[in-house]
Amino acid sequence: MPAFQTSPGMRDILPPDTARWRRLNAVFADVVGAAGYGQIITPLIEDVGVFTRIGEATDVVTKELYAFEDRGGRHVSLRPELTAGVCRAFAQHRPAALPWKVWYTGPNFRQEKAQRGRYRQFDQVGIEVLGVDDAHLDVEVIALASEFYRRLGLSQITLVVNSLGEPEDRAAYVDALAAYFATADLTEQSRSTLEKNPLRVLDSKREHDAAAIAGAPKISEFHSDGAAAHFATVLAGLTRLGIDFVVEPKLVRGLDYYRRTIFEFQGGTLDSAQNALGGGGRYDGLVEALGGPATPGIGFALGVDRTLLACDDEGVFGDDSAPLDAFVVDVVGGQEAVAITAELRAAGFTADRGYDDRSMKAQMKLANRSDARFAVIVGDDELASDSVILRPMARDAGDQQTMSRSDLISHLKAHS
Repeated sequence: MPAFQTSPGMRDILPPDTARWRRLNAVFADVVGAAGYGQIITPLIEDVGVFTRIGEATDVVTKELYAFEDRGGRHVSLRPELTAGVCRAFAQHRPAALPWKVWYTGPNFRQEKAQRGRYRQFDQVGIEVLGVDDAHLDVEVIALASEFYRRLGLSQITLVVNSLGEPEDRAAYVDALAAYFATADLTEQSRSTLEKNPLRVLDSKREHDAAAIAGAPKISEFHSDGAAAHFATVLAGLTRLGIDFVVEPKLVRGLDYYRRTIFEFQGGTLDSAQNALGGGGRYDGLVEALGGPATPGIGFALGVDRTLLACDDEGVFGDDSAPLDAFVVDVVGGQEAVAITAELRAAGFTADRGYDDRSMKAQMKLANRSDARFAVIVGDDELASDSVILRPMARDAGDQQTMSRSDLISHLKAHS
């Protein structure tokens, strides 16, 4: 047993699995980049106050923050999510061109119990749009997430939508829920949640709470005319784009900053208690809470781990990292391998080589394990004649050839 291992809830991601992460990020960047979103990179550490604004009644703030005092006496935290940091960046830099469309990818940290597809360090991809209050923008944001899942090849995805209404609607609804749940038969855990945030009781997956939750008031009963019209426009837009959805009155999402449109993507192959792949919504007021001007905003964050689990379950988006083009076998001291691998890489080919002055047999074993398409072999005879042996590594791929060093690149290009 090694002296040091990963901390609880953390894990290493090793190759070749990391190739799937790169591919997922590349697909996401292509989808949102085509819609005019630019990448933003925010710090892993922020003032803890940035995150307390997302809701002091949420578990993210009360139980899960990796918060500490740095050596300068500042109270800081590892970021538990990215939306608040993006809004802090907007408030700090005040970009003039609106809407401000940005996308991100990267790790977040929450000190919670690890579960399948959820770790204490977890990656997300997401977008945020700030500066425009338009229901059609809500449609664009949801459609981009839907297109991302489609581009990955996932088909068993359910889009769930709801509207929390205006702040006044939400406040009235919270009061009504508090009154209703006060006399309902709830678990002890939900009783504790009720004291902090009645909305969060609707998130309970405990069987004992199901009957009470089913009979709870619906948020739609409290929508103002403006909120109802906004939501109707969103639903009409999704329908126009042919995007299937389910209106779920009990959907509330996990953070307190949401207003009006909220949504969640659920994986049909995952357990119902852990099937949320990601989601988001409108959060008008968050930029203002972070010291900026009153600024409407909407966005989403999608979990990389659970998305990849869904991909595994559906048999899509596996590890199809390309094999090496060439593996250089040098048994004349190693300098030829230095030069040939550099030439191959400069010409756009992927290439590797053996080290430690190993024998021909040992280096050929490495070439086989590398899954390279070709072995480029240099021995005494080849060194003397300025040539190489090009050996196809796949079965039935033809015979090896001896050729001039100067012809190697052009030959590989002709057979690539």
